Amino acid sequence: MLEIKKMVVAYGRVNAVKGIDFTVEKGQIVSLLGTNGAGKSTTLRAISGLLKLVSGEIWFEGERIDGQPAHKIVERGIAQSPEGRRLFRQMSVEDNLKLGAYSRKDAGGIKSDMDRVYDLFPVLGERRTEAAGLFSGGEQQMLAIGRAMMSRPKLLMLDEPSMGLSPIMTQTIMKTIQDLQADGVTILLVEQNAQAALSLADRGYVLEVGQIMFSDTGKALLGDDRVRKAYLGAD
Repeated sequence: MLEIKKMVVAYGRVNAVKGIDFTVEKGQIVSLLGTNGAGKSTTLRAISGLLKLVSGEIWFEGERIDGQPAHKIVERGIAQSPEGRRLFRQMSVEDNLKLGAYSRKDAGGIKSDMDRVYDLFPVLGERRTEAAGLFSGGEQQMLAIGRAMMSRPKLLMLDEPSMGLSPIMTQTIMKTIQDLQADGVTILLVEQNAQAALSLADRGYVLEVGQIMFSDTGKALLGDDRVRKAYLGAD
């Protein structure tokens, strides 16, 4: 579904992503792991069309998409739930969700998808008229994922969905990611909770300073001593 070829992304003269290659197959959960500054969020922003490539290519469903504007990439079927959630805090839950569907014209489908979000996250349905800024961190994360889902993506990119959440809320978010995969959504997951991310992942890639150092199935990376020592706190 997604193929990244020799992608280089820079901030000024500094290359944050240094010629990486990876693929995401339809129906998979693929995890990108790494410490702060490894290039994970930069990679997602480049795929979303928010950052221009210095060089390399991005292919989605057999067509090259690098260089296309962000709104066109959303229309193609790629949505991102960004790090920090980036909600419109003064607006209601329902209005935040409607903004996720801004490129769509099918009122019936939008209503159906909003009901699906409320099924996934009942608290959002119960408080749909309340301002997003009144919600807890975990509830805001639910809303951010729900907003991304409102564009009806084929590929959903999640950037640090467990950041700042309690262990119980983290479990809830990870269970939701599994549910979305079961519904047919392909997921590219950036996550510092390596244990949780690799437990879900069909495949994982480990980035260090803008380069992919390890790649394998999620299960294999969980058992890799190098990964365990660097990211799982193992001795």
